[in-house]
Amino acid sequence: MATVVTSDAAVIHPETIQSVLGDEVTIERATISAEDDIIDAATDATALIVGVDDQVTATVFDHCEQLQIVASAGVGVDNIDVEAAADHDITVVNVPEYCTEEVSTHAVSLLLAGVRRLGVYDRAVERGQWNWQDGRPIHRLSEQTVGFLSFGKLAKRTAEKLAGFDCELVAADPYVDSEEMADYGVEKVAMDELLNHADHVSVHAPLTEDTRHLFDRDAFAKMSDMGVLVNVGRGPIVDEAALRWALENDEIGAACVDVLESESPEESPLAERDDVIMTPHAAFYSEESVTDLNEHLARDIQAVFDGEEPEGLITPA
Repeated sequence: MATVVTSDAAVIHPETIQSVLGDEVTIERATISAEDDIIDAATDATALIVGVDDQVTATVFDHCEQLQIVASAGVGVDNIDVEAAADHDITVVNVPEYCTEEVSTHAVSLLLAGVRRLGVYDRAVERGQWNWQDGRPIHRLSEQTVGFLSFGKLAKRTAEKLAGFDCELVAADPYVDSEEMADYGVEKVAMDELLNHADHVSVHAPLTEDTRHLFDRDAFAKMSDMGVLVNVGRGPIVDEAALRWALENDEIGAACVDVLESESPEESPLAERDDVIMTPHAAFYSEESVTDLNEHLARDIQAVFDGEEPEGLITPA
């Protein structure tokens, strides 16, 4: 009988996975916060499902000789040593279409909240104030430009949703050509032009050595002094100390972020600012997205058990 070991990450629902795989597969849930935990839990496992923070190293593959597949409960696989998995003939999968609707909706929501100064208004009302002027100045979104850092599937869906607001859209992404962007009503620009031309910037990029702290003091100094920075990508793309400096010195107008450099809000220099809206890395979430995630993972595991190619197959770069 095949055994599937799952992380105890909140998005992983063993009952949904079991309903797809059937009773002939045993599912075991484990806390696997360290390498040794994974090895202990998955020594005899046929499949392993991990959260995006669970690190699956080459050492894990050395010890878990029965493994056929490691499945990431998300889009990213930077927590899995994909090359080592391939060396051990172990399949790695992700869920490439996971939460596209949710993240794009969240990005638009954060942008609108920043443009309309909802955080400022909400906190002013909490203090007993009732004055529309607390949010001044606010400008009409349809006469402004929104820029995207990276133009993958999440940014593309966000652009589709912003189309109805009649604002100009631009994007900086060296891996997407101008013709593909034009299909979404978006103009391709260089990074400097994005910062200088866009009124607001929505970050959708992955974290790499090139994007880490890409938004520093120099970047913020180039942005519109009423600009809204939205980050639904990765927290360390933004230097939070530089962002606080930019807000304090009116280099930008507001920040609306779903991710932080270190996801402990009490440690963030952005905490308790009226011009910052934070959500707790929640952009991925809806009941439907979590169900889709688990069903997709289970189907890919079944495909590997059946000797078929899974939909979310990841190959070494």
